[in-house]
Amino acid sequence: MRHPLLLIVIGCLCLMLIRPEVSAADPDDLGVIIEGFVARHFPEATSHLWIVNDTQWDGDEMIVDLHTIVMEKQQPAAIENRYLLLIVQGKLAAVQRVPFDKEADCKPEEA
Repeated sequence: MRHPLLLIVIGCLCLMLIRPEVSAADPDDLGVIIEGFVARHFPEATSHLWIVNDTQWDGDEMIVDLHTIVMEKQQPAAIENRYLLLIVQGKLAAVQRVPFDKEADCKPEEA
């Protein structure tokens, strides 16, 4: 069982060496979009961490449930927030902050 897994890992590593564009980040990459949002929203941050709680896809639209933890200058404690990001065709289209204090009343639309 180990040998096929080892061969797959070695094959992927060789592919990245031969064709580095396979492993390069795409400008429409989710991580790049989230990093851009956090950097713009918290320009005074000295460090940050973000966690994707959930994603939902509908064609070329994606909703991302995002938890951010940010350390800002002159702040004694980290600032935690939760956001819903709407990404359309690889671009951030809208952001909604979701409160932490209780369960959000967000439900999928019913047809």
